[in-house]
Order: sequence, then C-alpha cells, then structure tokens
Amino acid sequence: MTHRIIYLDHSATTPVSASVLAAMMPYFSEHFGNASGIYSQGRRAKQALEEARATVASVLHCHDDEIIFTSCGSESDNMVLRGVAWTAPQTGRRRHLIISVVEHKAVIVTARQLAQLFDFDLTILPVDGYGRVDPDALRQAIRPDTILISIMAANNEVGTLQPIAELSAIARDHGIPFHTDAVQTPGHLPIDVDAWGVDALALSGHKFYGPKGVGVAYVRRGLGLLPAQTGGGHEGKRRAGTENVAGIVGLATALQEADELRPQEVPRLQALRDRLLAALPDLIPNTRISGHPQQRLPHHASFLFADIEIQGVLMGLDMAGIAASSGSACTSAAQAPSAVLTAMGVDASAAAGHLRLSLGRSTTAADIDTVLDVLPPLVARLRLIST
Repeated sequence: MTHRIIYLDHSATTPVSASVLAAMMPYFSEHFGNASGIYSQGRRAKQALEEARATVASVLHCHDDEIIFTSCGSESDNMVLRGVAWTAPQTGRRRHLIISVVEHKAVIVTARQLAQLFDFDLTILPVDGYGRVDPDALRQAIRPDTILISIMAANNEVGTLQPIAELSAIARDHGIPFHTDAVQTPGHLPIDVDAWGVDALALSGHKFYGPKGVGVAYVRRGLGLLPAQTGGGHEGKRRAGTENVAGIVGLATALQEADELRPQEVPRLQALRDRLLAALPDLIPNTRISGHPQQRLPHHASFLFADIEIQGVLMGLDMAGIAASSGSACTSAAQAPSAVLTAMGVDASAAAGHLRLSLGRSTTAADIDTVLDVLPPLVARLRLIST
C-alpha cells in the first residue's frame, strides 16, 4: 500500500479546490439570504449570483443573460433538448433531432424519450474507430424538419475530441441550432461559444474543482426554450427554483480558476499523459489505446487490455493506492459492454478490459512512475490467474 492515494479519475469528479471552498463558505452562513428577497441579505445573495453569472459569461465569451444556472450537466443537457424540442412545434418547424451514438446518457436517454413519448424523429449518427463523428454523415442526416443537433465536445470514456467548430458550421449553414455537452472540457480546452459556433452548451461544476450539485446551461439569445422546470420566475423565467448561491459562487470561482491555470496545466498534464500512452502498450502485451491518439483531452489516457476483465485490475490498483475507473459500464461479464466502445467497433471481449486514467492537478511524475511500476505486473498476474 502507498501512503498517499494516487487519484486518477478526474474525468469522473474532482476535489473542490481550497480557493473555491473559501469563496463558498460565506454563503452558507453570513450571506445566507434568498436571492429573490428584497432585504439586505437577499440583495447580497443576488449580487453574488449576478457576479458569478458575469464571471461564467466572461470565460465562455457570451452575454450574462445567456447563462442559466442548473443543478448539474445532466440537467443542462435535459433542459436544452427538451426546451428546444417542445418549443419547435410552436414555431411551425417539424420534429427531427440529431445526436451521436457516443453522447452522454443525459443526451441519449432524453432524445430517445422525446422520440418514444413525444413523437419526435431521432437520427443517431455513427462514429469511426476513434469515436469521432464524420462531418459528411452529419450533412447527409440533416432534413428540412431538423430542429436541433447535439454532439458532445469531448468523450468522457475515451477522451476523443469532436470537430465541434466544423460540425456546428454545418448546422449553421442549414439554420439549425447546435448544442454541445462540454462537461469534460473546462480547464483543458479554451471555451469560446462563438469560435465553437454553438447555440447551447452544458457544464458541471464538479468536473473542474467546483462543488457537486451545480451546473451551467449556456443558451444563445434568440434560441426558443420552453422551461422544463416550472414554478417561479428564477433564471430569467427559464429554470424555476431557489438558486444555490453558494454552489453557483463556487462554480464561477472554479471555472475562472481553471481557465487561468489552463496555460500551465495543459502542457504539464499532456506530458504526463503522453508517458502513459507511450509506455503502457509497450510494457503490457496485447494492449492498445482507446480513442483518438492525438485529438483527445490532454489529461485523459485510456486503454484496452486483451484477455482480462478490468474489475480485477481496478481492485488491484485500489489496493496499491491508485484510484482509476473503467470509463464504461463493462466491469463484469454480467454487464453489457460500453455503448461508446461498441459504437467504435470494439468487441465485447476487448471492451471488458477497458481502463481509463484521467489526470489532474495533484498528479505528479512520481505518480506516473508508480502506475508504470504497478500496472504491468498486476495485469500479467491477473491474466495468469484467469487462464
């Protein structure tokens, strides 16, 4: 056992940074007011809420009133897909949605529900062996009645980056709103909604050293959005419910911090990640990289180990003080393989041996040394046992 836990699952969640926690604390006690109140405590909370909105808008390069605070990235995805879909029939447009097969479940399940229960048509685009959408496939899928296209910016399981600017340009040429789940990108990619050409975007605070339970939906001015959560007039009448001021302050602080640290963190993490990508296929026979070798998140390394189930590897790593994940639902023979890996053409046997190592601010070169020392003999031992 190591004395220090080596945490390599930052794509799942991140710790709250010290500066974020410090920024949040006053809003649990001293400035606890409801942001809708007209008294001083309420006005102070409202001020913090709008300052946070301005901070987020500044990082995303958009207008303050285009930012809606939610409970998480999944809610943001749900809000946009349902809100745009439910608005479309009122504008005279038809009922066709386009997503990709590697989307987060927040998008896939919502889109399928719209198709099954609300009579929308749904096209699910395939991906190549790296998990990327072919722009020509998008062009061919667009119909006169297409109301929304949703393609994620970066895949959480294999780290592949989509050509968002190219895909959104195709949508814009046809006058179709374009949404992206960008939950994995803050701190790793510069996010500029105009440069990306997106009309809606989802973020989640806990993916970039902010708190859990708070997210962002960016919705471009003029995009029709029927509220999925109704009640009071919160968030510009687009999302009812008393705002989580402490969480929102934390999210805005974390997003600004991630953006400021990005120029120094990305090269550092990419160098550490590249060591893993280069070394592990050589150290562990019958191993290959999953996802795109270059067009991938800078902190994300993922692998397919043949002739093994990853659950044993994860348990062995945990016993050695290393926290990692499979990056998929395939953790035992009793479970279906990852839909993402299946869509990429990975067979069920290979998908069972999928490992995701996602690095973060705490990751050091010594941590990578430890992984390279621990993982190869662990895989070899487990393969020997399983034969």
